[in-house]
Amino acid sequence: MLNGLKVIEMATYIAAPAASAILADWGADVIKIEPLSGCSMRKFYSTAMRDEYPDNAVFDLDNRGKRAIAVNTSDEEGRALVRKLIEDADVFLTNVRPAQLEEQGLDYARLSKINPKLVYASVTGFGLEGPERDKPGFDSAAFWAKSGLAWIMTPKGGSPDPLRTGVGDHVTGISTAAGILAGVVQAQKTGQGQLVESSLLRSATYIMGADFATYLRYGRIARSRPREAAYAPIANFYESQDGKWVFIQSRPGEPEWEALCAIIGQPELAQDPLYATPQARRKNAEQLIALLDQAFSQMSFDDLCAALQKAQIVYAPVQTYDQISDDPQASAAGVFVDQPDGKGGNYRAPASPIRFNAFDTSPKGPAPKLGGDTRDVLAQYGYSDEEIDALLTKGTIGATA
Repeated sequence: MLNGLKVIEMATYIAAPAASAILADWGADVIKIEPLSGCSMRKFYSTAMRDEYPDNAVFDLDNRGKRAIAVNTSDEEGRALVRKLIEDADVFLTNVRPAQLEEQGLDYARLSKINPKLVYASVTGFGLEGPERDKPGFDSAAFWAKSGLAWIMTPKGGSPDPLRTGVGDHVTGISTAAGILAGVVQAQKTGQGQLVESSLLRSATYIMGADFATYLRYGRIARSRPREAAYAPIANFYESQDGKWVFIQSRPGEPEWEALCAIIGQPELAQDPLYATPQARRKNAEQLIALLDQAFSQMSFDDLCAALQKAQIVYAPVQTYDQISDDPQASAAGVFVDQPDGKGGNYRAPASPIRFNAFDTSPKGPAPKLGGDTRDVLAQYGYSDEEIDALLTKGTIGATA
């Protein structure tokens, strides 16, 4: 769908590469510029987990379908090479710190003079302005900790839990892809590009926007609570007789209450003054949750799910990765795709978050090797074999066969 869209990515780690990986799934031509040592995520398993895995699924997810070149941008010839690629690009995507980009002459002000229609997308931890604009920003720091998200999710008296790898990065990647395409539409209309700015900090405050909107408007907010003291007892996790968990979701006004009482065989609770209204249920939450715990612990998982389904109460099982991987609904929704492994085979991987009825959104190829496309890309941009060899000898670029 994005065939013909040229994207130059100069980024490492996850958030920015995730954005261009989505665009690559949709058909964009993405050229990934890496330092000669490669993106740090290429070493993810050897540094974070183990080195005996045959593939790097974490790196592959956010880099599939791209071409890769290795360039030393501390070298003026390397920077000139980047500017050459910018001349006919639609998008430049980077998460390099602003001060470094300015020092290298690769900031928006200068690249937009080379290519006025360029959509320049910047992904940072904390934003392009302010005292922390050049501070390194990983998702656990900028997205999870600084934003207030870790605090609001931690029950009072508890300790914050770490964020799983890439959660904030991928949220930011999705929003960055959307921002890029909005910029592209505007550039196609007017011939004028623009700066598209996203940050882990801004993404975090948006995804908890309901809480933040309440706080900013009224100055009050309730922190998360342990399930035994949940603010809304009928929007909670409950364990069945056979040790499986279900999440039950209430809707505004909690119209599920009477049906839930019938499911547990205690219809009289619906009119009990202790629980008859949402306010009463909140006031007596711990007592009601204990009562529901006892009732649900007498029901099998299958019976509980069937009863909730029949009553049209919103619920979902708490599934393991094994279970969701085999879930027929996940398969029907296109949640997983076959990812090329670069060796002639495929393995199963998460799909990008959107699909279309008339376009194939599966990966367009494997993740590239470090410098695997350097020669081909430079030749495409008019460099001769002799010039490429000279740049290799000087250490301006890197290439693999």
